[in-house]
Amino acid sequence: MAFPNDRMDPRDWSLLGLLSLLWSGSFIFNGLALKELPPLTLVLLRIALAAAILLPILRLRGLGLPKGIAGWRPYFAVALFNNVVPFCLIVIGQTYITSGLAAVLNATTPLFTIAVMAAAGEEGLSARRVAGLIVGLVGVVVLRGGSSVGGGYGILFGLGASFSYGVAALLVRRHLANSPPLATATFQLSASSAMMLVVAGVVDQPWRLPMPGLQTWLAIIALAALSTAFAYIVFFQVLRRSGATNVTLVTLLIPLTTILLGYLVLGESVSLREIVGALVIGSALLVIDGRIFDLLRLAPRGS
Repeated sequence: MAFPNDRMDPRDWSLLGLLSLLWSGSFIFNGLALKELPPLTLVLLRIALAAAILLPILRLRGLGLPKGIAGWRPYFAVALFNNVVPFCLIVIGQTYITSGLAAVLNATTPLFTIAVMAAAGEEGLSARRVAGLIVGLVGVVVLRGGSSVGGGYGILFGLGASFSYGVAALLVRRHLANSPPLATATFQLSASSAMMLVVAGVVDQPWRLPMPGLQTWLAIIALAALSTAFAYIVFFQVLRRSGATNVTLVTLLIPLTTILLGYLVLGESVSLREIVGALVIGSALLVIDGRIFDLLRLAPRGS
């Protein structure tokens, strides 16, 4: 992630803040819905409803569906690592840890993405990125220290989700680089829905579950409509206006807004360890991003 020359105006910052709120909300809505639904059924409802919302928008934009098995294959591959695996790991992890801690762990996604890209030979590892990875690892160690067995499982699930996002980024670069962003989002959600229908059907058998209450349904609808479908639209808008580097700033904002919302909405406590871990991981992202060096006029040449 190189430092961009373009600057963000007030509207860009407003959109970035909105995106942070939308994606932070996903952890809160998960926390509410998990009180009545098993994790896999929740993931199925989230992605299926989101796909149903985006498909008409896709048609209005004049974008057609992929043709044949070969056309759908890359979207299924990306869907597996960008939706199915991470969404399942996150919601399962949230049965062990708070939504705020889950969001902090999700902020390690850029760290895993860099590691995956380097291992696959797609990107080199500069000194700055290595330093950022080391700092990020320290942040994870801070979070893990003192956790209970259940909390340890939750942290591992959260880190597994971040690693999965890193693999998805590699697959998108290699196989879907020329796919319109809205098409990528819609087709991967559609593919995810098909996969989750099988997984949730076998494991949870949703038709045997009692009907959820109104609060749970509202959380599911908000999760699908706001934190998934609408969030993708806002993400594409920020990406188009501000560039890929600036949009990654959202990873710094999500843990802060999620911890605040978790405290206000779910009554979750925030430990000093979580705060320190979040700050360390945030520092790692700033080191990797490089703009902090620019601000300090210490950016290394060639970074």
